[in-house]
Amino acid sequence: MNGILLIDKPSGWTSSDVVAKLRGVLHEKRIGHSGTLDPMATGLLVLFVGRATRAVEFAESHDKRYLAGLRLGLDTDTQDTTGNRVGGAERPVSREELERVLAAFRGDIEQIPPMFSAIKVKGQKLYEIARRGGEVERKPRPVTISALEIAGEDAGDWLLDVRCSKGTYVRTLCHDVGAALGCGGCMSSLRRLAAGMFRLEDAHTLDEVIAAAERGEAEKLLLPADSLFPELPKLLVHPAGEKKLRCGNPLPSKAAAGDYRLYAESGEFLALVRVRDGELKTVKSFFEI
Repeated sequence: MNGILLIDKPSGWTSSDVVAKLRGVLHEKRIGHSGTLDPMATGLLVLFVGRATRAVEFAESHDKRYLAGLRLGLDTDTQDTTGNRVGGAERPVSREELERVLAAFRGDIEQIPPMFSAIKVKGQKLYEIARRGGEVERKPRPVTISALEIAGEDAGDWLLDVRCSKGTYVRTLCHDVGAALGCGGCMSSLRRLAAGMFRLEDAHTLDEVIAAAERGEAEKLLLPADSLFPELPKLLVHPAGEKKLRCGNPLPSKAAAGDYRLYAESGEFLALVRVRDGELKTVKSFFEI
């Protein structure tokens, strides 16, 4: 079983919980994902199954889109509503006031990663230090917020439509917006809507995957690994060349310099390849060994 599986992650599950569950359901140990979601978060989790796990590295840098709940007047130690209150002051904030503050967070900005994160400092994860009551200095990290819009309100919280780069902490964004308003703020909800070219509306619930697996139809839910590279042109290789490629050998090529998706005459997606100076070399293979 090989391919990309789009999951609508439920609240309360870690990304690792989902992977562990599906390893049993699909009877496939090789499952990975291209971007962690916190347990309180829901939405799109992009999983790579079987030989397709070799594509994870190409998806990790994808931009993400989220619908985030912003609760003003509350600061917590985790920067979301699962944490303990450490400050904040409730006061009315108008849509116009919030909009003015959001303008400063669009584009290239810097964030200080939260203590409750999986970033390692001297071999220790920050959240492990935080749970012991400790805190260490964190260096600001550059991230890009390509779009940040008010999407509405929900039970007193503002809803923010956020499009951002890899490494962005949306709860830190909520915290920083609250700080800029002078009243404090934290994230009250988070739903991932998109990751790169993948969309939440194409995702499946865990129950749907489990039901498909029980019918022996789980493989029908998988997207092919080459769907990750739609912008790359295709190349075909003849059987003799395919044999050499499967042995790890470069091939002569008359194609223009660049990266390609390489296919066998049978239509099987073999590899992501690069052509330079008339020679074709494998960047990453996807055929079964």
